[in-house]
Amino acid sequence: MHSCDLRRGSGRHVAGCTGGKGGVALKRIGTASRVLEAKFGGYTVGVLVQCNYGRRSQLRIAGVPVGREIPDHAVRDEDIGSIIVVVATDAPLIPTQLKRVARRVSLGLGRVGSFASDGSGDIFIAFSTANPGVKRGTGLHQLSMLPNQKLNTIFLATVQATEEAVVNAMVAAKTMKGINDFEVIGLPHDRLREVLKKYNRLEK
Repeated sequence: MHSCDLRRGSGRHVAGCTGGKGGVALKRIGTASRVLEAKFGGYTVGVLVQCNYGRRSQLRIAGVPVGREIPDHAVRDEDIGSIIVVVATDAPLIPTQLKRVARRVSLGLGRVGSFASDGSGDIFIAFSTANPGVKRGTGLHQLSMLPNQKLNTIFLATVQATEEAVVNAMVAAKTMKGINDFEVIGLPHDRLREVLKKYNRLEK
């Protein structure tokens, strides 16, 4: 449980190979967020991913085919893992709108190379912290909600934050051994920088 400690008061968390069966060396935690411009409400969209899937050859970061440039130490040939993604926002959204937000997660995953293979188990959920207390009591309640026409910025923020959260998980994760000395090699930062420079994503 220590690795899952959110350290209340500091707002910090632990990323990489922590939490969620970290002992098997495959589960990787990553987060990212976006804050909308004031003219769009100034709402925050945060994403947490626990990823244990994907095919190395398909990995892309910033549009760069990192998986093909760094092909060694692949864990497996087939995509048979799973991923859990949680989207949190303070935007006033109702359940049907939150379902639409959750569906946008797959677009963010597609940016990093996922194609939702037959063997992958995908769980996406979204919730809003707005309208607290609407479940209290049995009487009538009033709540606030964004009109559907105002959801595009929320959708875009969800896609972008999902993509970045996966990259965060990959970069933060270190080489780790699990049961029966099963070892997963962390993404080498020096080689990643060189690949990104090669494709002009970083300055030389």
